Amino acid sequence: MPKIRIAIDRGGTFTDCIGNPGTGNPEDDVVIKLLSVDSKNYKDAPLEGIRRLLEIFQSKSIPRGVPLDLTEVESLRMGTTLATNCALERNGERCVFVTTKGFKDCLLIGDQTRPKIFDLAINRPDPLYDHVIEVDERVTLEDFAEDPRNIISKANAEEGVCVGKSGEIVRVLKKPDLSALKESLQEAYNQGIRSLGIALLHSYTFPDHEEVVAAIAHNIGFTHVSLSSEVSPMIKYLPRANSAVADAYLTPVIKKYLDGLQAGLVNFENTSIQFMQSDGGLVDGSKFSGLKSILSGPAGGVVGYSTTCYDSNTQVPLIGFDMGGTSTDVSRFGNGKLDHVFETTTAGIVIQSPQLDIHTVAAGGSSMLFWENGLFRVGPDSAAAEPGPAAYRKGGPLTITDANLQLGRLVPELFPKIFGPNENESLDLEATNQKFEGLTKTINADLETNLTVDEVAHGFLKVANESMARPIRALTEARGHVTSDHQLVTFGGAGGQHAVAVAESLGIDTVIAHRYSSILSAYGMFLADVVEEKQEPCSFDLAGPATRGQLEERFDSLVGTVSRSLHKQGFAENDLVYEKYLNLRYDGTESTLMIMQRNSDWNFAEDFTASHKREFGFIFTDRPVIVDDIRIRAVAKSPVRSTKSIANEISSLKTRKINTAEAASFYKDVFFDDKRLRIPIFRIDDMPTGSLIDGPCILADGTQTNVIPCNASATILSSHIVIKVNSKSKENPELAQNKIDPVLLSIFGHRFMDIAEQMGTQLRKTAVSTNVKERLDFSCALFDPDGNLVANAPHVPVHLGSMSTCISAQAKLWKGKLKAGDVLVTNHPEMGGTHLPDITVITPAFSSSGDEIIFYVASRAHHADIGGILPGSVPPNSKELYEEGAAIYSELLVKEGRFDEELMVKVLVEDPAKYPGCSGSRKISDNISDLKAQIAANTKGIHLIAKLMDDFGIDVIVKYMLAIQENAATTVKQALKNLTEHFGATEFTGQDYMDDGTLIKLKVTLDIERGQYVFDFEGTSPQVYGNLNAPEAITNSAILYCLRCLVNEDIPLNQGCLKPITVKIPQGSILSPTNGVAVVGGNVLTSQRVTDVILKTFSIMADSQGDCNNFTFGTGGKDANGEISKGFGYYETICGGHGAGGESWRGPGWNGTNAVHTNMTNTRMTDVEIFERRYPVVLREFSVRQKSGGKGKFFGGNGVIRDIIFRQPVQASILSERRVVAPHGISGGEDGERGLNLWIRKTSGSVINIGGKNTISVQPGDRVVIHTPGGGGYGKLLE
Repeated sequence: MPKIRIAIDRGGTFTDCIGNPGTGNPEDDVVIKLLSVDSKNYKDAPLEGIRRLLEIFQSKSIPRGVPLDLTEVESLRMGTTLATNCALERNGERCVFVTTKGFKDCLLIGDQTRPKIFDLAINRPDPLYDHVIEVDERVTLEDFAEDPRNIISKANAEEGVCVGKSGEIVRVLKKPDLSALKESLQEAYNQGIRSLGIALLHSYTFPDHEEVVAAIAHNIGFTHVSLSSEVSPMIKYLPRANSAVADAYLTPVIKKYLDGLQAGLVNFENTSIQFMQSDGGLVDGSKFSGLKSILSGPAGGVVGYSTTCYDSNTQVPLIGFDMGGTSTDVSRFGNGKLDHVFETTTAGIVIQSPQLDIHTVAAGGSSMLFWENGLFRVGPDSAAAEPGPAAYRKGGPLTITDANLQLGRLVPELFPKIFGPNENESLDLEATNQKFEGLTKTINADLETNLTVDEVAHGFLKVANESMARPIRALTEARGHVTSDHQLVTFGGAGGQHAVAVAESLGIDTVIAHRYSSILSAYGMFLADVVEEKQEPCSFDLAGPATRGQLEERFDSLVGTVSRSLHKQGFAENDLVYEKYLNLRYDGTESTLMIMQRNSDWNFAEDFTASHKREFGFIFTDRPVIVDDIRIRAVAKSPVRSTKSIANEISSLKTRKINTAEAASFYKDVFFDDKRLRIPIFRIDDMPTGSLIDGPCILADGTQTNVIPCNASATILSSHIVIKVNSKSKENPELAQNKIDPVLLSIFGHRFMDIAEQMGTQLRKTAVSTNVKERLDFSCALFDPDGNLVANAPHVPVHLGSMSTCISAQAKLWKGKLKAGDVLVTNHPEMGGTHLPDITVITPAFSSSGDEIIFYVASRAHHADIGGILPGSVPPNSKELYEEGAAIYSELLVKEGRFDEELMVKVLVEDPAKYPGCSGSRKISDNISDLKAQIAANTKGIHLIAKLMDDFGIDVIVKYMLAIQENAATTVKQALKNLTEHFGATEFTGQDYMDDGTLIKLKVTLDIERGQYVFDFEGTSPQVYGNLNAPEAITNSAILYCLRCLVNEDIPLNQGCLKPITVKIPQGSILSPTNGVAVVGGNVLTSQRVTDVILKTFSIMADSQGDCNNFTFGTGGKDANGEISKGFGYYETICGGHGAGGESWRGPGWNGTNAVHTNMTNTRMTDVEIFERRYPVVLREFSVRQKSGGKGKFFGGNGVIRDIIFRQPVQASILSERRVVAPHGISGGEDGERGLNLWIRKTSGSVINIGGKNTISVQPGDRVVIHTPGGGGYGKLLE
C-alpha cells in the first residue's frame, strides 16, 4: 500500500502543509494552509494540518483532539519557528551558565555595544540563563600572534603546557576546583534547574575542563548538558558561550514539543519523523537541537527554491525572496551549492553554528504601517497572526497585506476562507478601507495635499519594496556579486504581490515562481537531504610540509564518525556524499572563509585565494594561509522529483498568447502607479503550459497571488511561472520640479542609508587591524557637495557628527582641483579632524559628465597606532599635537587611481619620528591595509551613487538630498517645541567639571515662535595644557547626537538636524582650542562630558559614565638611543554605567543599563580568546562592578571591572575621566561611583592608583585593573 508523505512548515503567521498519498506524482499533492495560532479552533497547527491531510487521504472524518494514527504515513518532515519564538519571547527552559571564574557577566556585557545608538533608554536583550556558576580554572594560549619575535613554544607536561586539539600550544594556569564546583552545581540542582550550558575559556582547543564539569553535572542528575566545545568548537568565546547557553535554553523546549507532538500521534514507530535544521539538512527528531533549529522554517525555503528553480545548464545564480506574514527572508544560491555562515545574531544573541546565509528584514505581510514626521514607515512592528492585519477580522492595524488588499492586488474570492469566528470567511476589505480613509485624512491634513486612499496605500507598498530590496543588495554586493546578474525566486504567502517591483528596483529582469511558491518552505522539506556534520578546530599552516597528511588523517576520522551515525538511520554507504571543508584565513587576520574541496583535488589554497579576492577585493602574497577548522558534512541524498531545466523548457516550448476574454476567470479594478486599471484575473490551474500572458494581470490560486504589472509578462511552464520584467525608463524628470513626494522622500532615506551601510560592510570585510575589523571603530557616511551630512550608517556617533566639518574643509581647499579617481586623506584638527588616530578618507562622486561633484563619500577609521610618544597613539600625557602621532593636513592618498604608498610611509612613519621622543607608526602594514580598506569602502559608495543616478537622474537626487535634510530640521524643531511645552520653559542651563577642574558650561535658549535655537557655551574654561582640548567639530557632533536622541523616532541622521541650531563657543576655550595643542582626549573624553552636560541641561537623564576608558599597550618604535624595533600597538575602550532617565514627553523613565557603551561611542570589545591569541595577556576578569550605579527612583547602571595580567614587558597607558568628579544624579538621584585605575605589581605585591591619565612600564605578571564609573540615578529613592 502506498505510504503517505507529509511536510509542514510552521511559520509565524501561517502553517503550510503539503502531503502526497504515496504515489509520488505532483498531481496528487494536497496543500493546506492554516493560521499558526487559532486557539479557538485548535491547539496545535501542525497536528491540525496532519489531521486534515489524513482526512483527505483516508477519506474519513477524524475528530479534533483524537490521537492521529500514522500507520499509513511513511515520513513526516517539519520546520518550525518554535526555537526562534522561544528566544524572542524569553520563555525557554531554566538553565545554568557555567563559565570560567571572572566571567560570570560576560554574556550580559556581550560586546559592550548598545543595539540602537540613538535610544537614550537602552534596551538590551536579557541573557537566556537563570543562574551562573564560575569555575575556578584557567587555561590560555602560550604564544601570541603579534609577537615580533615569532616564537613558537613546545609542549612541556611538567609545566602544564600541552598541544590543544587545534594544534595551538595551551598552558593550563589552574585546574578546576572540583569541590567548590560540585557544591555549586548541587545548589543549582536543588533549586529545580535541570539544564546546563558550559563554556570555559579556550575550550575550543582544550575541552578537558568542560568535560570534567559535564561528568559531575550528569552524576548529580542534570538532564540536559550542552558543552560549547561540542556544539560550537570554534574560537571566539562570546558567540561560543552564547551558543552553549542557547542550546541549553532551547533544546529542552524542543524536546518537550516533540514529546507533545508524539503524544498527539499513535503508531508512528515506522514513520520517519525528521526536522529541518538551520543548515538546510534534515535530522532525526531525536537529534533535533534548539541551537540548530533557529532558521528551521526559512531553511526549508532555500532548499525548496534551490532544488526546483536553479538551472544547472545555465547556472544563473538565484536570489530567494521569501515574504511571509511576519518578515521577509532573502538568500542567495549560486554555483550549485548552499552557502553557510557560522556566526549570526538571533533575538539579540550572537551564536556560532552552521546556518544557511539568510538575511531577515522586518517587512512581511503583517508589518504595520505608520505615518511619522512626514515620512511613510513600514515595520518593524508586526500585527503577527494575532490580531493580524485589519482585514483578518480581529480588529488588527493596517499592514502591508491591507495595502495590497486596498489596491486590489489580493483577490478575496481566491484567498483561503479561514477567517472569522467560524473560519469560513475571506478577507475584510471594508475594515481595511475604513482604516485607510482615516490615515489618508491625517496625511492630507499634515501635508496640505489631496492624496487618495489608493495613493497612500501604494506609497506604503513602494516604501516596503525598497526596505526589502536593501538586504538583497547587501547580500549580493557585499559578497562581490552583481545583483542584476541574478534571477529572483519569489515564494512565501506575500512574495508574489511584490516580487516584480523588488526585481525592478534591483535591475533584475527575471522572476520565477514555483507552482508551490506560497508553501515552498514546506515543499523544500519534501526535497531536503538528511545531513550529519562534524567540525574540529585546527591551527596549521596550509602550506606546511606535513599539513596535508595530518588533515587527510583527520578527515578520515571525521568521515568515520558521521557515516556511522547515518548508517544507524538506515542509509547505505552508496547513498552518502561527503563534503570536505577547511576554514581558512591569512595569518595575522581574523576573517575566515569556509572552503569546500572540489572533486578529489587538494585545491584549497587556490580556491581560498580566488574566494578572498572576490569577496574582499584583495589577497596577501606575503602571508601564510592558516587552517582554523576542519569540517565534514555527510549528505544522505533524498529522492528528488525530476525538475525540468527552465531554460530548456522555455526554448522547446511553443508559447502562445492567450485570449484574455476566454481565459480570464473574471476582471478586477487594480491600482498601478497612478490609477486603477480593469485587469483580468487568471486561475493558475486553468492556464495550460505554454501560455504567454502580458501584464497587467493577476495570476492566482488558493495559496498564491502573483501581480504582473504593465511592464511584465508571464509564461506558464509545467511547474513554474517565469515573469520577464522590462525595466521602466528613468523616474519621471518632472519629479525634479514637482512638490516633494513623501513616499519618494522615504525611499531616498532608505537608498542613502543603504549606501552608507554597504560602505561600512565593505570596510569591515577588507580591513586587517583588530581595531577596525573586530572592534568596528569606524564610520561611513555620505555628504553633499558642500560637506553637509546626508546619511550615515549607525556606527560611532562622535565620528558621524564631526565628519561634516572635515569634508567641508577639504571641499573648500580642493575646490576645482579634484579629478575622478582622486582620494583625499586627512586627520588634522585644523581641517575638521577630531584626534589623530581617526583618519578620514574622502572620495568625490562626480556627475556623469565628470565636471561636477555631486556627493562626497567618506570613511573614518581609528588606526591603533600612528606613531607619537607611546604605543597605541592615545598618550595620556601629551601636551603638543606632534606627540600624538602623524598629523595629516590634506594629502592625495590616491591620484587618478594610483595609491601613493610611498607618501603614506613618509607621512606615517618618517615624519612623526622626526619629533623629540616620538616614533613613527609601529605597524605600518596595518595602516596601509586599513587605508586601502577605507578606499574600497568609498569605492563601493561611489558605485552605488552611480546606480542611484542611473535610477533617478541627478536633478531628482539633488532635490531629495536637500529635502531629507529639511525633513530632519522640521522634526528637530518639533522635538524642541515638545521639550519647551513639557517643562514650561524656554531657557535651560547646565554645567559640569572635568577631573582637572575645567568647567563646561551651557545655556540653551529656545525661541519657538522666532525659530531661534541657541546653544551657548559662554563661561567654559580655557584650553588646557594637556590633551582634553576638543576641536569645535566635536561639540557640534555632541549637539547633533543629542538632538537626534531627543526626536526619539526613526528619522535619518543628517545635517538638517543642526540646521535650526546656532552654536556659540568661546574661542580659545577647551571646546575651541588654538592650533597645535594636544587633542587626543577631546574626542574620547570631552565629547562624552559635553553630551552629559547637554542631556542634563534638558533634565532628560542623569550622567552616564562620561568616559571611554581608553586603554592602550604595546611595544616597539624608536628607543632612547634612536634605534627602531618592530612592535605592535593595541587600543580598546571600556564600557561603563548608563545614566538613569525620568518620565517626559518621550515616554516613561528608565533604570540605567549596566556595562554598556554610551552616548558618543559604541565600539566593540575584542573577544577574550582573540585578545589572548594576538597579544601577551591573560584577561583575569571582565565583570559588572556591582553597586557602582547611583541610587534613585530610577537607578543608574553599573560600571565594569577589567583585570588584565601581562605576560611580556609592555608600555601600558590609560586615558580616562570621572576619577575625581563623579557622574551626577539629577532630580534627587544619587551620583554614580567614580572610576579607579590600579597597577598591581607582581614582584612587590604593591597596589598603585595610577590616576585617570598615566603611562606605566609593566612587567610579566603585573596586573592593570580598571574600574569604570557607574551612571547617575534619577529622582529620589523611594523607601
